[in-house]
Amino acid sequence: MRKNKLLLLLSSAAVLLLLVGAAAEENYLREWRRIQAQGRSDEGAIPVQLRQVVNPGLGVADRCVSCHVSMGPGEQGVRGAALFVAHKPVVHDPSDYGCTVCHGGQGQATEKNDAHGDVHFWPEPMLDKGMSYAGCGTCHVALHVPEQAQLRAAELAFERLDCYSCHRVDGKGGTVRPDQGGMEGPNLSRTALVAYDKEWHAKHTAKSAAAADGPWKKAFRSVTTEDLTLLDTFLATRVAAPQLVSAKSVFLSYGCLGCHKVSGVGGDDGPDLTRAGFKDPGQVSFEHVPGKGSMSNWMAEHFRAPASVVVGSQMPAAAVSESEIRQLTFFTLSLRRKELRDVYLPKDRIRASKFGEREFATDGATLYGAFCAGCHGADGQGRRLPGLVSFPSIANPDFLAIAPEALLSKTIELGRPGRRMPGWLKSDALNSDDVKAVIAHIRALSAATVETDPHPPRWVKGDSAEGKRLFSSTCSGCHGSYGVGGEGPALNNKVLLESATDHYLVETIKRGRRGTAMSSFLEPSPVRPALNQSDIENLVAYLRSLQGGKS
Repeated sequence: MRKNKLLLLLSSAAVLLLLVGAAAEENYLREWRRIQAQGRSDEGAIPVQLRQVVNPGLGVADRCVSCHVSMGPGEQGVRGAALFVAHKPVVHDPSDYGCTVCHGGQGQATEKNDAHGDVHFWPEPMLDKGMSYAGCGTCHVALHVPEQAQLRAAELAFERLDCYSCHRVDGKGGTVRPDQGGMEGPNLSRTALVAYDKEWHAKHTAKSAAAADGPWKKAFRSVTTEDLTLLDTFLATRVAAPQLVSAKSVFLSYGCLGCHKVSGVGGDDGPDLTRAGFKDPGQVSFEHVPGKGSMSNWMAEHFRAPASVVVGSQMPAAAVSESEIRQLTFFTLSLRRKELRDVYLPKDRIRASKFGEREFATDGATLYGAFCAGCHGADGQGRRLPGLVSFPSIANPDFLAIAPEALLSKTIELGRPGRRMPGWLKSDALNSDDVKAVIAHIRALSAATVETDPHPPRWVKGDSAEGKRLFSSTCSGCHGSYGVGGEGPALNNKVLLESATDHYLVETIKRGRRGTAMSSFLEPSPVRPALNQSDIENLVAYLRSLQGGKS
C-alpha cells in the first residue's frame, strides 16, 4: 500500500510539473511571444497577444501577424525586431486579405515551420520567396498576354518612346527631371485591370501641339501606328505583377497548351494544369530532385528531365534556358485557381470565367507558340525527340510553296486521326479566325512564294496496282506498309488525303523536301531508281485508293 501511495505521489508530481512546463511554454516561451516582446510603438511596448487577420469572405484566419506584427491591421508603425517590417506596397491590403491567400502556408499555426507549411503532409506549403508573386494566380488570370518576343518588343517600345519620363509602372519611372523632360502622370501599373482612356494618343498629340514649352513639348512625340500597337499590348498586360506576365509569355512560347489544358483550353496528352500550383508535395518524389525538397525545385527539375523525376513520363525535356525554366516554374506555381465569392472576383477573372474571354493574346504568333511550338518547334522546322515519332517541318519552303490552304486549315481544324496531332477546332481551343491567324504565321516563318495550282483538285488517272508495287518497294521503308507511317509521316490518313490535291502529292514526290530525308524522286539514289511522271501518278493513284476509291 505504501509503495502504491508513493508511486501515485510521484506520478502526480510529474504530471503537475508537465502541466506547469506546458503552461510556461505556452504563455512565456513561445517564439511569437519572444518576438512580440521586442516590439515598440510610439506609445511604448506593444501588448503581447495572439494576433490574427480574419476575413470570412475569403475564408481566411491567418495568425502570421503574430510574428510579422507590422503587417497586421493598424500596426504598420511597430518596430524593434527584424520581422517587424511593413509589407511593401501592393494592390491589396494584407491586413484585410491576410497572408495565405497569396503566399500559401498554414494560416492558423503559430510555430514557424508549421506556419510556413514546412511540415510533412501539409499540402499547401508557403511559396518560395522568389516566387511570391505566383500567388497572384489564386485570383487573377492576366488576360491578353502574348508570346515572349512580342511582350519584350512592347516593353522596349514603352521604354524607347520615353513613356517612363512621365508615368510610373511597376515601381519604375515617373520622376520629374530638372530639364522639364518629364512630369508626374498617372501610374499605369494596373491598366489591364482598370479602365483607362483609349483615346490617350490623340489627346496627348493635341496637348503637345498646344504647348509652347515644358514636358508636353520635350517629353512627348507622336507615335507611329506600329508603336501604338506595341503600346496597346504593353498597357493590356499591366496587372501590377510583371514577373507573372513575363512568366506567362514564356509558357505561351513553347507549346505547353499543345499537351496540357489550362482552364479547359489545351491538349489532352498531359495532365490538366489549371491547379498545378497546388500540387501536394506529399504526393511527389524528391529522390532525383537536387537541393531543397520544395515544389519549385521539383517543377524546375521536371522541366529539365521529366522522365527522371516522374517515372514513365512522355514529356520531352524543355529546350529552354535556365532563366526560362525558372519562369516556367513560376507560371506553373501561379496556376492556383480557388473558388471565390463573386464580391472578390477580379475583373479579369470574371471576363475569363463568366464571359469566356481568352486568357492569352490571339495573334498568330502567340497561338502558334502556345499550341504548336512544342511539337513543330518555335521556328516551324520540326522536332526529333527520343522515343517519339519525329514531328514534321511545317515551315519548310518546299512544303508551303505547294500546300493548298485547305490542307493547312483542315489539318489544324481536324488534326490527323491516329497520330498525335489533335483537331484544334473540335476541341474548342481555336476558332476559324484563330486557324487563319496560325496559317498566316506559319507562312510568314518561311516567306515561301505560294505557287498557283493549274489543275483541278483531282486529275491523276494512274494505275493504282502499279502504284502499290512502287510504294512497297520505294516508299514503305519510311512511310510504313500501306502508308501507316514510320520514320516518315503517315500517308494513309483520311484528313490528309481528303484535303491534299493531286498537284500537291505529285509535286511533293517529284521535288522532295529540302532538309529532310525526303529527296527528289526524279533523281536516282544508291538505294532506289528514279521515277518518271507516269510512276509518280501511279503512286498518287494508289494513295487515292486508300481513301476507298474517292476522287
